[in-house]
Amino acid sequence: MNEPPRLPEGGFASWSRDRLAMARRGADECGDVWQLEPGVYVAATAGPCEEVLCRARDFPKAPSPLFPPLKRSSGAPTPEERVHAHAARMRGLRPQAVAARIGEIAPGTARFAGRWPVGEDVDVLPLVRHTLAEVGVRYLFSEDAPTLLPHASQLFLAREVLVRPSRWVWPRWIPTPARRFRTRQQVAFTNALRPIVRRRRSSGRLGDDVLGQMLRPSSRHGLLPEEAVLDTLPGITVATFETPSRGAGWILLALARHPQAADRVAAEAALLPADPAATTSTHLDRLHYTQALVREVLRLHPPSWLLTRRTTRQTELAGYTIDAGSTVLVCPYTAHRDAREHSEPDQFQPERWLDGSGSPAKPGAFLSFGTGPHGCEGEALAMAMLTLLTAQTARRYHLSEPPGPEPSHQVTTLEGLAPVGLRLRATSRSRERSRFP
Repeated sequence: MNEPPRLPEGGFASWSRDRLAMARRGADECGDVWQLEPGVYVAATAGPCEEVLCRARDFPKAPSPLFPPLKRSSGAPTPEERVHAHAARMRGLRPQAVAARIGEIAPGTARFAGRWPVGEDVDVLPLVRHTLAEVGVRYLFSEDAPTLLPHASQLFLAREVLVRPSRWVWPRWIPTPARRFRTRQQVAFTNALRPIVRRRRSSGRLGDDVLGQMLRPSSRHGLLPEEAVLDTLPGITVATFETPSRGAGWILLALARHPQAADRVAAEAALLPADPAATTSTHLDRLHYTQALVREVLRLHPPSWLLTRRTTRQTELAGYTIDAGSTVLVCPYTAHRDAREHSEPDQFQPERWLDGSGSPAKPGAFLSFGTGPHGCEGEALAMAMLTLLTAQTARRYHLSEPPGPEPSHQVTTLEGLAPVGLRLRATSRSRERSRFP
C-alpha cells in the first residue's frame, strides 16, 4: 500500500490553505483511501465516498456543532424527537413540495437580476447571499419571513465568526466570545419565532410552509413539542441560503468565463414566463441545459468539499481496518475528479449531464449534496433556487470579469469551499440587441 503524502508540520490541524492541492495529490498518489495521520483517513474517490456516506451505521454523521439545542430545564430533544423533527422538515423540503412552490421561489431569483448594478464591478457574494436569504427564509416561514429575516442574517454572521480559522481548538464547553455571540443570536431568533409558533397553533392556521409542516401532528409521532421545533430551525434556516450562496458564486463565475454556455442558458430562460410568479415546475423541468450547467459547476466546486464522519466500531474500508473512534474524511472534490467516473474530469463540460453518461444517479458521480441517509435535506430547494437564479441572470445579462486579480478559493475549517474576491460586471442583453439589430 502506498505511503500517504507528507503533511505540513502539525499534521491535520495545519492542513488549511493547501487542503485542495493536498487532497488531490493524495488521491493521485495513494488511491481510493489513504491515511492522513493516525486515526484520520481520507476517502478520495467515488466508490469509497459513496460507501462511507451510505453506511450510516458504521460512519454516522455527528450532530452539527454550529447551533446546538439551547440549554433548558426540559433538556435537549430526545433522539425520537430529532427523528420526528427531521421527518416533519422533510414534508416541506421533499422534491414534490418544492415543485408545488416554484412560483414562490422564482420571483426572488428574478429580483436578484433586477438588483444588479449594470456596468459596475460588483462584489457578488453579498448580493447573492442577501437574495437567497430572502428566498430561503420565505420558503420556510411564508408571511412571517420579514420578521425572521434580520435574525437569520445575524445567525449567518454568528456562523461566520464560529468558522473563522483559529490557532486554538477549544473544548466545546468553553464559552469563547464566538460561542457567546452565537448563543445570543440563537436566543434572539428563538424569541422571535416562539410567538409565531404559538399564534399559528392557537389559531389553527398552521400554513403550508416548512414551519407549518412541522406544526402538524404525524400519525406516528403525534405533535412535535414546541422546544423541538424551536431548536431544529436555526441550523436549517442558515443552510437554506449559506451553502447555495457559495455554489451561486461559482456558477456566476462560470457564466462569465464560458459565454457560449451562458448564451445557451439565456436561450432556455427566454421561454420562462414574463411574470416570475407564473413559473411552475414544468417550466423548471424544461431548463435542461441550465440544470446541467449548475450540476457541472457544483461537480467542479462542491460547496461542501469535505464531509466528516466518525466510526462507531471497528470496520473495513478499501483494505484498511479502521478502529472505532477514527475520523473518515469524505472528499467530494476529489471524487468528482475521478477519471473512472467522468471523462476529462477537470474540464467544464455541462453536456456530460445531458448525454446519459454522467447520470447523477450513478453511485459516487455527484456528491455535492452528499448521499445516503444523511444527504442534504434541502437538495431540491437548493437546485431550484440555483437553476432559476442562473436562468434569470443569464436571461438579462452578459457577465464578465473586470481587470485585476482572479478570484481564489477559500477553504474553511468546516469544509466549505467559496470563491474569494469575486467581482463581476453585467452588461444588459436587451441593450446589446437594440445596439446591434
